[in-house]
Amino acid sequence: MNTNAALWTGRVLTGLLALFMLGASISPKLLRMPVAEETMAQLGWPAGYAFMIGLIELACLALYLIPRTALLGAVLMMGLLGGAMATQVRAGSPLFSHVLFSLYLGLFMWGGLWLRDQRLRALFPIMR
Repeated sequence: MNTNAALWTGRVLTGLLALFMLGASISPKLLRMPVAEETMAQLGWPAGYAFMIGLIELACLALYLIPRTALLGAVLMMGLLGGAMATQVRAGSPLFSHVLFSLYLGLFMWGGLWLRDQRLRALFPIMR
């Protein structure tokens, strides 16, 4: 793949992930929307944790979006997504639509980073 095309494809994937995370996950928690607390309660979380989780998600996303800290942000975000997956498993949620959704987001996130960071592509080449 052309380096310029890979870079822009990675930026688009990263931008889409950021918009999704901000709109669907982070904003409802930070704005203390009732839907965030209700969802957390359905998953077995005590009241009041949604705001703190929203702050952690925002910090991970910010680190991921800054080129110098993108790898750290991706690792931390994957840990967060792993916790979300474990919560869904514990709650008995459906496998492909709920439990594996965090995996889908993680693959999207890593794909965007892999495409926009040439050092990561060199470290993990598709073909040699």
